[in-house]
Amino acid sequence: MIKELINYLKDKKILILGFGLEGQSTYKFIREYLKEKTIHISDKEENFEKKSELLKQDKNVICISGEKYLDNLEKYDVIIKAPGISFMNLDISKFTSKITSQLELLLEFFDVYTIGITGTKGKSTTSTLIYEVLKNQGINCMLLGNIGTPVFEHIDEIKEKMTLVLEMSSHQLEYMKKSTNISIILNIYEEHLDHYKTLEDYAKAKCNIFKYQKENDYFLHSIDSEILNKELKKCHITGKEYKISLEDRTSENNKLIVKDDKVYIGDKVLYNTLNKRNLLGKYNLSNIMFALAVNEILNLNLSKTIDTINNFQPLPHRIERVGEFNGITYYNDSIATIPEATINSIEALENVNTLIIGGMDRGVNFEKFIEYLNNSKIENLICMPETGHSIGKKITNKKIKVYMVEAMEDAVNTAKKVTKENMICLLSPAAASYGFFKNFKEKGEIYKKLVRESVLPN
Repeated sequence: MIKELINYLKDKKILILGFGLEGQSTYKFIREYLKEKTIHISDKEENFEKKSELLKQDKNVICISGEKYLDNLEKYDVIIKAPGISFMNLDISKFTSKITSQLELLLEFFDVYTIGITGTKGKSTTSTLIYEVLKNQGINCMLLGNIGTPVFEHIDEIKEKMTLVLEMSSHQLEYMKKSTNISIILNIYEEHLDHYKTLEDYAKAKCNIFKYQKENDYFLHSIDSEILNKELKKCHITGKEYKISLEDRTSENNKLIVKDDKVYIGDKVLYNTLNKRNLLGKYNLSNIMFALAVNEILNLNLSKTIDTINNFQPLPHRIERVGEFNGITYYNDSIATIPEATINSIEALENVNTLIIGGMDRGVNFEKFIEYLNNSKIENLICMPETGHSIGKKITNKKIKVYMVEAMEDAVNTAKKVTKENMICLLSPAAASYGFFKNFKEKGEIYKKLVRESVLPN
């Protein structure tokens, strides 16, 4: 499989676009197998090649850095693009067909069975859950993609006929021309409007996950997602469709619904929603339903799948219980970068007394979120810049005390003073972390550290 990929690349004029973690792993992979090939690398960072230990001794590399890093892209045969690079204000018509990625090359050249998962929220949880379901049934599988290290870091471990579970972001899917055998779209909410011109463009990128499927493939999607439903009306669906809904809709053989506290497919009961589980809330139940659908498609042992679901532990930064200190229970939900995710977390925990919000303003509409907060039982709203400050100013419910803070330390110190005993303080930003933190992980880790270090003494 690697041989076929190398044969494809060996005579091509290649550009690695973006030299972060993924770009570096692409370079290392190509250089390992094509030691003398000239490789072009382009990155926005000025003189990035001088700072790279990888490139210092390589005479067969040509680097383009700085403001002109996106110039003359049409002159290359293959552009292996890092997901984070946006072409939003660039005419790409001359080289669209040349854009590829590690994930697309994997799908093109490797004889494996693939399950792809995307969605605005829940990708990592659902991908990991499905991977654990497969692993616990003795299936030879790997978890790759947006979830962690780049695909090419593990490419030597991929064996023929293996099953790969691939978490796929909209950025990874944007120019994808291949689809997975099982393609899953969990949901679509307003997000990443700093990367796409319109919400429609964002939704269209997500739909590439199933666009190139064949008749024997499967497409699983939520029918509760308004934005997704609107986009699907424009799409031709080739794969076999499975529809997921948290509502009590008419059940069919290819539709999973919730009725009388049970998950059904047709007349068959798959899961009791009253089971004790660690994945809390309605949106996590939806994630579980996608795993149950995969169980049906692959004809797995349902009892083993249910055991895996019920014992599955939430991933870090996703309604993560930090601990109980001085009678207050603290939760870290820094992954919640849109209002819908924060609302879901509040409702999953039920006993939230203090909410910490705020982050980078990416043009998301917060009006429904503000209305929700004004009608909620939250008593303390701690607002961090920049979205938190603008939201806090629009809170009209006099029962909610609004605290404007500038830093996470101020937020935690305020929370420990105002949160009632036997209740919850929840960090759930409803906005991106960029501009203030490296990412949601750094934000969550700092929050947890401050909670554990600066709680009031007994």
